[in-house]
Amino acid sequence: MRGTAGGSGGRHVRVAVIGAGFSGLGAAVMLRRGGHRDFVVLERSAGVGGTWRDNTYPGCACDVPSHLYSYSFAPGAEWWPRTFSERQDIRLYLETVADTEGVRPHLRLRQDVRAVRWNEARLLWEIASSGGDWTADVVVCATGPLSAPSVPPVRGLGSFPGPVFHSARWDHGADLRGKRVAVIGTGASAVQIVPALAATAAGIRLFQRTPPWVLPRPDRRVTELERRMYQRFPAAAVLRRGVQWGVRELVTHAFTRFPRALSGYEALARAHLRRAVKDPELRARLTPDYRIGCKRILLSSDYYPALALPHVDVVASSLDEVRGSRLIAGDGTAVDADAIVFATGFKVTDPPIADRIVGTGGATLAEAWREGEGMRALRGATVPGFPNLMMLLGPNTGLGNTSMVLMIESQLAYLLDYLRLLEPRGPGEGRIPGEGRGPGEGRVALDPLPEALRAWNEGLDARLGRSVWNTGACVSWYLDADGRNTTLWPGSTRRFRRAVRRVDPGEYARLTGSGADDAAPEVPARAVP
Repeated sequence: MRGTAGGSGGRHVRVAVIGAGFSGLGAAVMLRRGGHRDFVVLERSAGVGGTWRDNTYPGCACDVPSHLYSYSFAPGAEWWPRTFSERQDIRLYLETVADTEGVRPHLRLRQDVRAVRWNEARLLWEIASSGGDWTADVVVCATGPLSAPSVPPVRGLGSFPGPVFHSARWDHGADLRGKRVAVIGTGASAVQIVPALAATAAGIRLFQRTPPWVLPRPDRRVTELERRMYQRFPAAAVLRRGVQWGVRELVTHAFTRFPRALSGYEALARAHLRRAVKDPELRARLTPDYRIGCKRILLSSDYYPALALPHVDVVASSLDEVRGSRLIAGDGTAVDADAIVFATGFKVTDPPIADRIVGTGGATLAEAWREGEGMRALRGATVPGFPNLMMLLGPNTGLGNTSMVLMIESQLAYLLDYLRLLEPRGPGEGRIPGEGRGPGEGRVALDPLPEALRAWNEGLDARLGRSVWNTGACVSWYLDADGRNTTLWPGSTRRFRRAVRRVDPGEYARLTGSGADDAAPEVPARAVP
């Protein structure tokens, strides 16, 4: 790694990756495999893992099968302990990948990125982090959509005398045994937290704004025989992963094109509810009134049984006000609690990192989205006015029913091709691929064209318009404040992989410059290659 001092007093690298979760760690691995060595991964915490490092709440686990929730280049099938992995197993998997793939020397831990600013004259990014300053030719934003907890404003919350925390920032110093615990929210984390807390708490008060659709979770331990089989015949694990992927690809067509075809899943979910909850009044409160799939489908075999316990109460309304230890729901229901746990999700449609990234003209990414047509990106990766900024799991790359790792790996292919296009073109300008440039050398940047962004998102909006996420008659975190679906990809992972296999140079303006401190770009900013 060159570590060249930049003009701003920091160290210079070819690529700076922000975040060491699934996407950031995957980027590091593929950069190394692609021959690149001049890069760093800036991570705010003390280790890799992203959401699987941060979320330590009781019961935390994945709702995607283990075989599918792993990198294709590191299946790890021979040591997955369960068919649906728990949080600690996924984190151990990611730590193992970091070791076996040799990316540890590129990690810069405990470096919280506070500002990322594009230098138009020098065609590079200036990065200020808690661990020092950096400059980079390319910045890869791998902060993930589930990294910034969202806590709704609640009147009087400051008057509550007991512990209050978000599920992603679990307070392990708070002893909740024998206490009355209020859980706010009924999303993916809540269905895991409630059964775990119900085993030891004196009472659970679950505030439910909207009931989720819940299907049984077919989880079990992986037998020793299976483990030995995967070790001896790796193709068996590949085959199982392929079958799991294929089944979910088929279901995707129902989500994106034929929502009525999901009625069978609704029948299965209703039967699951009937078996676990005998009280007709409680069952009515837990029955959704929207199409399954409109909100995220949850998997749990112990959530409904926990809600049927005598010391668990379901408040069919959101939390509106706190008056000391008394919690008031929107429908006027009042309950007492000793602790409050917010299981209210993350800032997906307004990621805080967007306020820290400053592009051409001094506008932040958040401002560009607010002043434009909302959170949008070309092929889920790049935004006009932010040259050489690549987002992983950016706008409209989310999935409703399968593994996000599939999308990450597709985008990593796009990243490697993007870096290939940044190599010099002219006579005598050849360079070993992946070798970095010093801050004073000639530079190349790619800036997506506004018309390319517009065409891409018009296609997305047209396909999303017939999906269950847009037509299922619910309000979900997939939609932004204006009701636009800025989160999900309206198609199969195979289709996305084709869409981002290679970078189309015609969708970008190619900027070149000497890189000197006082130099201007040699080619006008809107010149098309």
